[in-house]
Amino acid sequence: MGKDFYESSPAAREIFDRANQIIGFDLGEICFEDREDRLNQTDICQPAIYVTSVACFAAAKGAGLINPEEVTAYAGLSLGEYTALHLAGAFGFEDGLKLVAARGKHMQEAATATPSGMVAIMGADEATIADLCSKSAGGEVLVPANFNGAGAGCCQRLKSGLRARSNGREAAGFKAVPLVVAGAFHSPIMRRGADRLASELEKVRIDKPRTTVYANVTARPHADSASIKRLLVDSDRQARRWEQTMQALVSQGEARWIELAPGRVLTGLLKKINRRLPVESLSSAESLKQKIA
Repeated sequence: MGKDFYESSPAAREIFDRANQIIGFDLGEICFEDREDRLNQTDICQPAIYVTSVACFAAAKGAGLINPEEVTAYAGLSLGEYTALHLAGAFGFEDGLKLVAARGKHMQEAATATPSGMVAIMGADEATIADLCSKSAGGEVLVPANFNGAGAGCCQRLKSGLRARSNGREAAGFKAVPLVVAGAFHSPIMRRGADRLASELEKVRIDKPRTTVYANVTARPHADSASIKRLLVDSDRQARRWEQTMQALVSQGEARWIELAPGRVLTGLLKKINRRLPVESLSSAESLKQKIA
């Protein structure tokens, strides 16, 4: 993950090298060797995604594919919200990396303390998802976690219970897909991690973004420093409204849409809202070369 950017772009290489110095271990080695045993752990996954996305942005900027002065809005799903805030000038790269590393550590601890998981329910609207969670909880924590346009991720405290209830939803006519995640993120189960994140956020200077950044939990633009900190904490224990965020951006009219590495998940979700939108996925260094050509 990110290896092609590192090898082809001096700007991206500088980002990874700086990250290794800041975080105190060779993050690049874990990413480049595709060590899924480590990358699937959220304490590594979160800084890895953040650094790869920022490196991708730096590579695209260096290649003349992105002019930050022309960007009108940023939005990032879950961890990506931190990347969006950094790119919009709310905090520096180092502060952002320290925040996401701490966030990943605290969320991993919360997930370890309470074994849990997530399931995507495909084809159900928000009201149906809420009703399914309410009726299927059985005394456990079962709440909507994502509204992303392709169904909603539901959290369940016990993994055995999660599997059983997943089968029940399929019987009710909805496809249920277990997600490969460390725990039930964006739910009350993450409260312990969210509380510790609040303490980490108080150590960081956060400015009002120079460019509009949309908040996950409100689907509205972030405002001042205090509200940014509060909404970032809320995002770890409440449902994310990604579909509503994209709808808000789409409603503003014609635009150029760019998804940073790694992956093309957000492109797919956006296409479910409007298949005609011109979305550019910069998921690899090769995709940058093709656009330059």
